[in-house]
Formats: sequence, C-alpha cells, structure tokens
Amino acid sequence: MSTRAVAAIPGVRSTSLFRWNGVLAVLHFVQFVAILALSFAKNPLVTSPVVGTYLRFDESTRHLVTAQRSVWDLPIGPAVALFFLMSAVAHFAMALPARRWYEAHLARGQNPIRWIEYSFSSSVMIVVIAALAGVQDVGALIAIFGVNAAMILFGWSMEIANEGRDRPQWLHYVFGCLAGAVPWIVIFVTLLISATEPGSAPIPGFVIGIFVSLFVAFNVFAINMVLQYRKIGRWRDYLYGERAYMLFSLIAKSLLAWQVFFGTLRP
Repeated sequence: MSTRAVAAIPGVRSTSLFRWNGVLAVLHFVQFVAILALSFAKNPLVTSPVVGTYLRFDESTRHLVTAQRSVWDLPIGPAVALFFLMSAVAHFAMALPARRWYEAHLARGQNPIRWIEYSFSSSVMIVVIAALAGVQDVGALIAIFGVNAAMILFGWSMEIANEGRDRPQWLHYVFGCLAGAVPWIVIFVTLLISATEPGSAPIPGFVIGIFVSLFVAFNVFAINMVLQYRKIGRWRDYLYGERAYMLFSLIAKSLLAWQVFFGTLRP
C-alpha cells in the first residue's frame, strides 16, 4: 500500500460540499416533518403487524406445534419519517460540527459518516419495504435489518482497505453484495408466495412499484462504488462520487416515502 501524502480539499470545493450538505439537511428534514404530520393525520395510524413465531407444547396432541403472538404494530409513517431524520442529522453533522473531520476523511477517499448513517437509515427502509410486502415475523425483520447493515458496513471496510491502493481489492465489495442480496430474496419470495396463494387478493400495485423502484435505487449505490474504484469518466474524482451518493440517497428515500404516502397514508 502506498504511503503517499493526502492533499487537503481545496477551499472552493470545500465550500461546495458545505452547501450540498446544508441543502440536503434541510430537504431531508422538511420531508421528515411532512411525512410525520401526514402519518398522524391518518386516523387510525397505519401500522403493520409484527409477530413472534415459536413452538409450544400442545397438551391435547402431546406434540410441539407452531404458535404465533403479536409483538408490536410497526407504525409505517413514523418509520418512514425516521430515515429522513437520520439523513438530516448526518448531513447537518457533515456541514457543521464534523465538517473538518468529514473533509479530512474525504481527502483520503473515505466517508465514515455516510456508512454509519446508511447502516441505520437504509436498514429501516428495507424493513419498511419488507413489512409492506408481508414479512411480519420479528426474527425475520431483525435479520433483514442486520444483514442490510452488514452490507453497508462492508462498503465502509472497502474504502478503508483500499486507501492508497492503485489496484482495488474487491473482496469487501463482493461480500457486501452477497449480504445485500439476502433481504431482497426474502421480500421477493414473500411476494411470490402471496401472489400464488389460491384465492388471495392481488398484491397492491404500489407494493410492487416500491419493490422494483427501490431494488433499482439500492443497486445504483453499488454501481456508483464500481465507477469510483474503476475510475471511469468523472468518477475518477472521488468527490464526484460523493455528490452522486448524496443525490441517490435523497432520491431513494423520497421514492419510498411518497410511494408509501400515496399507497397507504393518503387520507
């Protein structure tokens, strides 16, 4: 690994990053407030059941049988609002209190704040998508959150492992893709089972729309990383890829939020 010195981000580009983060903090926060207000305007609050599946001993048959009980009702609107709030806080931190630390890491080809925020916000997003698709078991939802968070953290380790390298080491990226595929497989299988159940109602169109559009949106992040490390076109500049991450994050969150609104939260 090279030990080359890391150049600081020029003042003009630093100012540009400050503005980008400031504007995005405001845009995310405004949507947080809007979705939260719309959620509580809907009476009763739209929720998705979360159940626990376990084995119990049936005295009459003397066998273990599968049982379920309600654990919680996941409030869809506040969950959607939550990932906007997480993003707003992260962009505010990058614009002001953590600006120097953030820019020092960008100059090294890293953004830890991005990966920390994504590990929580995108994991909440995928849980909401799974709940809308019909995944209700608390264990499955926890696992989906955890596997998605692991995928994001592999992105962080990818940046750390490749600092100063002329030839990228792709193992972290591959492991992240493998982990990231799992939640989508679970959601797809759940939708497939629902669609093929005899006599079942058709899957709502907005749920299919969310699945397809967010699947594409999530994969755009992976493509952005490939373009960065392959140094293709404008992605030779790490900061160009950084701005692309910012835009993709806003678009993905907004897509999910307003599809949920028009599908479930609209009065």
